[in-house]
Amino acid sequence: MNPFPIIIASAIGLFASAVTASANIILNGSFETPPVPTGNFTNFPVGSASLTDWSVFGPPGTAVSIVSGAFSQNGVSFPAEDGNQWLDLTGDNSNSTEGVSQTAATTVGDQYQLSYWIGNTTGGGIFGTTSTVNVSLNGTPTFSDTNSNVSPTTLSWEQFIHTFVATGTSTTLGFQNGDPAGDNSNGLDNVALIDLGPTPPPSIPEPASLGLLAMGIGLLAFARRKHYWNLSSHTLGHWSRAC
Repeated sequence: MNPFPIIIASAIGLFASAVTASANIILNGSFETPPVPTGNFTNFPVGSASLTDWSVFGPPGTAVSIVSGAFSQNGVSFPAEDGNQWLDLTGDNSNSTEGVSQTAATTVGDQYQLSYWIGNTTGGGIFGTTSTVNVSLNGTPTFSDTNSNVSPTTLSWEQFIHTFVATGTSTTLGFQNGDPAGDNSNGLDNVALIDLGPTPPPSIPEPASLGLLAMGIGLLAFARRKHYWNLSSHTLGHWSRAC
């Protein structure tokens, strides 16, 4: 067996893994810091500087919470989608329009892929039936996604992916609670922002398509010419009979 192809494949795999691992522009996208007590949660009020790499916004007196994946309440378990922790946008009974934001360096004209996971549970009596996250770019509401998975005993995660083109050298992404006041759980985890490079130019027809287009134009020209010949012959014949 020739080991060379295996070595090449392994090298490519390692390179791809390294690129993927370093591609996420968002910092602390899985809310692993600061660490919270196992099986518990920690609140971060609006204006707090303690939530690593994120700013907390919303009405005064509200908060978001980092929750341990080992936390459980009212017969519901709350595992993280990635790592050991996740963010609850409803905070501890805040249940308002609070959220978190982060400013990322971007390149004007580049296309970016934004992905994140929303957690929802329909159990426990106090956790509502759906989880909605409203996303803004530079303060402008841009995306709104809802996880409506029926999951009475476990926090269920669903991924949402969007693309946008950067218009500035930095982009501020905001993730805001969109649940009603009676909903005490709205999970956010594994936020990632990937630079896909310059916006693709308008597509150019492939050579085969160009050939078909040229053939079509040729046939159209031939048909028009044939119609002209037939019309000319009919006119000449009519003139000869008249003479």
